[in-house]
Amino acid sequence: MQKPWEGRFREKTQEFVEKFTQSVSFDKRLALEDIEQSLAHVKTLLRAKVLSQEEADTLKKALEEIKQDLQRGNFQLREELEDVHMNIEAELTRRIGELGGKLHTARSRNDQVATDERLYIKREIKECIRHLKDMRRELIRLAENSLEIVVPAYTHLQRAQPIRLSHYFLAYREMFLSDELRFVDAYRKVDALPLGSGAVAGVDFPLDRFFTAEELGFRTLVRNSIYATADRDYILDTLYACATVGTHLSRMAEDLILWSTEEFGFVELPDRLCTGSSIMPQKKNPDILELIRGKTGRLYGNLISLFTVLKGLPMAYNRDLQEDKEPLFDSLDTVKACIKGMTLVLEGMSVRAERMMPQLGDPMVATDLANYLVNKGLPFREAHRTVGNLIAYLISEGKSLKDLNLKDLKEFSSLFEEDALKLLDPKWVADRRKTYGGTAKEELLRQIEIAKREEGI
Repeated sequence: MQKPWEGRFREKTQEFVEKFTQSVSFDKRLALEDIEQSLAHVKTLLRAKVLSQEEADTLKKALEEIKQDLQRGNFQLREELEDVHMNIEAELTRRIGELGGKLHTARSRNDQVATDERLYIKREIKECIRHLKDMRRELIRLAENSLEIVVPAYTHLQRAQPIRLSHYFLAYREMFLSDELRFVDAYRKVDALPLGSGAVAGVDFPLDRFFTAEELGFRTLVRNSIYATADRDYILDTLYACATVGTHLSRMAEDLILWSTEEFGFVELPDRLCTGSSIMPQKKNPDILELIRGKTGRLYGNLISLFTVLKGLPMAYNRDLQEDKEPLFDSLDTVKACIKGMTLVLEGMSVRAERMMPQLGDPMVATDLANYLVNKGLPFREAHRTVGNLIAYLISEGKSLKDLNLKDLKEFSSLFEEDALKLLDPKWVADRRKTYGGTAKEELLRQIEIAKREEGI
């Protein structure tokens, strides 16, 4: 097949240029989307009386046959035809003759590729949201099963305050719920049809773009033809959503890597999800979690890569935009794999309450002792200093709060009474946090029920 643009040229394209400029090696992923939009474009051209009914029927039949060959793996794409669009057009022309060339009427590869990408992203975002929901359901299951486990919450990786472990799992569930909302927002922005914008200025055929949008399932149209072909914001939004999921996955991976060490021993990962060492027989490595943490860097890199491509482009379309696809495909593949990997870890890991609960430690109730004094009328700063002196005394004497009686407490403040001794029980302390979103058992039960309703459990 001759190249569609070679009429103006007097030299054959050099082989290096063909290899360097081709995109079919990666944009072949868009083949089914390209067929889908071509079928809609046929209907639009028929509606505009650019095609006869007979021509439209012939094109539709041939496109459906090519689609079947693609699905069966019987379609060989060729690099010398540059991209997926020209491969399909070449095959169409081979099968039905010159009529195949009519399909590109009122269409440029500029609005064609933008349409393919948007169709592809819409489908992929739905998959990402489905995977996120599966993972959140596992977090809710863990929250239900760990309601009676009280553990240290950490700030600065130092023991801070006692919480029920359910609270921890629900915190990540909230993160991944916000990630879904980012994907929903990206979907809303991508759900606009660019087809019919031509190369840059629109087209001079009476196309009913609203009809095309309805055929392809787009909510609305891209309103400006320059923006339609020059814009890749919809990909940036998608890459940002992927990168943020990666951030949250990486944080949880880091927690679980630490918690699975001998030093912590808070969780046990199943053998089937770990690997060993080629030299140290005793090793059991949390490789899935480490790779999730590592692959997050790729998600960031893909986002920055496209930002860098776009930042210096003059309006409108430039071939640089070909570089949008590999970061897009890689990020979507990577984030789906990472979510699935984390879901498997959450399904398979065992929580070791017998290792968690002994780590609570006396100092973790210090804030509650200070608040006790505040409720007795002492200004918070003075109460903070008083309890700080108490903790410093215990450290210097090698003692624990459990070693103290009411008389000892009164040495630091006469405001302490018998009821202050209840504050030495971390579980009792945790259940004092009854404010909306707190770690008290009754509040967590409410949060779990809401989460189950939201996730359709």
